[in-house]
Amino acid sequence: MGDTSAILEPLETEGLIGPLDVEFARLLARLSGDARPELLLAAALTSRAVALGHVCLPLAAPTRAVGREDLPALPSPDHWAEALAQSPAVGSPGQHRPLVLDRGHRLYLHRYWAYEHDVATWIRTRAEAPDLPHDPRGARAVLDRLFPRRAASPDFQRLAAATALLRPLTILSGGPGTGKTYTVVRILALLLSQSCNGGLRVALAAPTGKAAARVQEAVRQARDDPSALPLPDEVRDRLPAEAMTLHRLLGAVPGRARPRHGPDRPLPHDLVVVDEVSMVDLALMAKLTAAVRPGARLVLVGDRDQLASVEAGSVLGDLCDTGRDHRLCQEMAPALGPLAGFPLDGLVGDEPPPARGLVVLRDNFRFRADSGIGRVTRAVNAGRADEALELLRQGSGGEVSWKDLPARSRLPEALAPAVLEGYAPVFRAVTRGEAEEAYDLLGRFRVLCALRVGPFGVEAVNRAVEAVLAREGWVPTSSGWYPGRPVLVTRNDPALRLYNGDVGLVVPDAHAGAVQVLFPTPDGRWRRLPPVRLPPHETVYAMTVHKSQGSEFDRVLLVLGDRPNPVLTRELVYTGLTRARTRAEVWGSAGVFTAAVRARAQRTSGLRDRVWKGEVR
Repeated sequence: MGDTSAILEPLETEGLIGPLDVEFARLLARLSGDARPELLLAAALTSRAVALGHVCLPLAAPTRAVGREDLPALPSPDHWAEALAQSPAVGSPGQHRPLVLDRGHRLYLHRYWAYEHDVATWIRTRAEAPDLPHDPRGARAVLDRLFPRRAASPDFQRLAAATALLRPLTILSGGPGTGKTYTVVRILALLLSQSCNGGLRVALAAPTGKAAARVQEAVRQARDDPSALPLPDEVRDRLPAEAMTLHRLLGAVPGRARPRHGPDRPLPHDLVVVDEVSMVDLALMAKLTAAVRPGARLVLVGDRDQLASVEAGSVLGDLCDTGRDHRLCQEMAPALGPLAGFPLDGLVGDEPPPARGLVVLRDNFRFRADSGIGRVTRAVNAGRADEALELLRQGSGGEVSWKDLPARSRLPEALAPAVLEGYAPVFRAVTRGEAEEAYDLLGRFRVLCALRVGPFGVEAVNRAVEAVLAREGWVPTSSGWYPGRPVLVTRNDPALRLYNGDVGLVVPDAHAGAVQVLFPTPDGRWRRLPPVRLPPHETVYAMTVHKSQGSEFDRVLLVLGDRPNPVLTRELVYTGLTRARTRAEVWGSAGVFTAAVRARAQRTSGLRDRVWKGEVR
């Protein structure tokens, strides 16, 4: 293995690849008998690309996938592709080889090629399918009740509901405040009202327990409030009572790659609605689409501009063709027009089939057009870094503000005012014995960090917050389990019905003289667990922006790092800002902020081309 060491070890020493990438390349060389540099480099870099969230390695631009510009001299793309095509470890699409070379320039681990191919084929097939049967007159009457006419502009929420009635696949995207959850509830009501004999079997799901609880709460409120959903009781009563995680819906089995539900045992539901799809990675989307039975509807909901999933892929962004605005499909107009309730003039055009089920909500009902958060996030999304920074510095509307990062040694002192304003009320409520009130107060403020480690990462900020609270007498130094401590679950535990991302609050146990951890339940109730029973967890005064997806807070303090980092991108800044309902403060340096806004998180994959250009065949 001397040759392999000479090729791979310098890359590992420089941090360009990791130990697992090295071992994967060596394993392929042993099994295939091919230790040529072209294969070793390709195998190690493809493995590294997947670990960084990419789906494939583009031979023409490998630095995009590895995230480093200082790669050693690599073969030319044509020579590299030719050499790989001759290797017994590399196959063409459809061949069962460890690596797959697709279209001569995209190199995949076989599993990820299969995931991408299967998802693209499923999506494209649904996009090209004819409209589903429906009752135009009855549906129009229900839509008129659910969406009272707005004369000022087209009602894209109504268009989304009508699209979900017509299409086997609907993709609904929109930023915070555009009414995605409001629209989901009305999609459910419309389809239930149109189902024969009330027999529509519905599944409501999300990637995390917190996201599932949020959408379940919205549906529960609609069930209980006739004024919120002006339909007969028998329709409201049939709204789904429970939302669940995608893993639970699919029947994930610990230790097994395949869930219980799949092509051979599809989900029994006629309608599957999945919220917060931006967090769904390629592998999970492949398992979901494989499990949806033929003839069932699938509705995918999320914000295409948010951060992509932690694992490989940027599925929602690819399915929405993010960066391009698509009009409604001309082929949809004859059926959609009678349901829309307003003229479609100017909204339709000659679009490819995937646009038939895509609706992007445009009107923001939370942030006014001239609001501070709205103006800043629009500038961030457009990549106008200098404008976004100036708006933050101006404190536009009192909703946003900017602060230069303090010196590392002064972090607790600098955090103290915001920490005491945000977290002291939680401790006061806990001291009064008002546990549920304390939990509600906890959800009003959060410190969000771009990074996990480093002087301004989650770990350092959590220590700094505890130091502030300890100085004020709220946090004892003798015990890690003190009343008022917020904890974040970091690993799924289906037996306890606790999932990665769930937040609990430590409260006194009056009967045992100890403490318990309070968690809300999806049905609006509460439960308490002793700390010893919790799955892996951590303190959560501060959390990463990634972990905050699916959550909202009244106030957010977003802490960026003190130096550029590949993690710092436009999508991260946008996601952090849009976790705030009313006020967002950003701490950083001007150079780091503007560099982040100008950097797009581009994950390499072929899913967008397969879906939008028809490369599935």
